[in-house]
Amino acid sequence: GKPLPSRQEHVYIVLNKPRGYVTTLSDEKGRPNAAQLVADCGVRVYPVGRLGMDSEGMLIFTNDGEFANKLMHPKHEVNKTYHVTVQGYSEEGLERLKLPVALDGYTIRKPEVALLHKWEESGKAKLSVTIHEGRNRQVRRMCDAAGMSVTRLVRVSEGNLKLGDLPSGKWRYLTDREVNLLLE
Repeated sequence: GKPLPSRQEHVYIVLNKPRGYVTTLSDEKGRPNAAQLVADCGVRVYPVGRLGMDSEGMLIFTNDGEFANKLMHPKHEVNKTYHVTVQGYSEEGLERLKLPVALDGYTIRKPEVALLHKWEESGKAKLSVTIHEGRNRQVRRMCDAAGMSVTRLVRVSEGNLKLGDLPSGKWRYLTDREVNLLLE
């Protein structure tokens, strides 16, 4: 005889996660977590996928499980693009990075890789790497296999959504148009 509560509105947020935050709702080691950065949105939201503690950039949060599944499930092959600063850059390493590699007994799809900038004297370079899966520490492990170590990793886009100039540690709501772009 009591009315059921009305269904909660779906919320879609993009966060520019800073380095040093874990992608969990709480951490048994007491480390800062990305959920703390979006806690003031007024609704309990969950991260869509993961971004390692030493990584930074775009992280989407929502309370819409169906939306989250569409972005995370491998069959939907949502591209994720990273700007990766590496040490030990070489032309040969760049060519190896462009090839599919086996991780955890699974051969990943061929990534899209482009050189954005290189510093000749230091052996450093900045690369754009687009992957189609989201295996654990995938980009870092791909770079290691190509003989380069990652010094900075920033996710700059997911699907058709770009991080843009959102400041580190800040979040904003996605527009209806952006949500629809992600679902395409």
